[in-house]
Amino acid sequence: MQLTSFTDYGLRALIFLASLPADQMTSITEVSETYNVSRNHMVKIINQLSRSGYVTAVRGKNGGIRLGRPAAQIIIGEVVREMEPLQLVNCSSEFCHITSACRLKKALYDAVQCFLQELDKYTLADLVEDNHPLYKLLLVERPSISGR
Repeated sequence: MQLTSFTDYGLRALIFLASLPADQMTSITEVSETYNVSRNHMVKIINQLSRSGYVTAVRGKNGGIRLGRPAAQIIIGEVVREMEPLQLVNCSSEFCHITSACRLKKALYDAVQCFLQELDKYTLADLVEDNHPLYKLLLVERPSISGR
């Protein structure tokens, strides 16, 4: 299974935000420059993450973005479910004439469920906590984020 770039950059944005000191605001521009992705694309991603409660966006002069909840409460599988179109193949009868007898859709459904169950074992905190090589790559000075 391959995630869309939308989901990929959504996860990367969350990793960046979780790597910052608690409650530190940043900008969409900073996130998009960090990952060399268009600001326009990142705006759409952050809007989706904000609607889902993973990111808090504050408007105004002192505004910016930050995590909408503690990293330990953000489950990676849930983020993927929110952002990713999880239908691997088009099984509509208009598209495929064997859909009424096809067993592939059940096998693919089961595979996706196993994939998501594995991702459900990880929180955002698991990905960033005490990950000093990550902080260095993101140019973030960060002590341990325990309790976040």
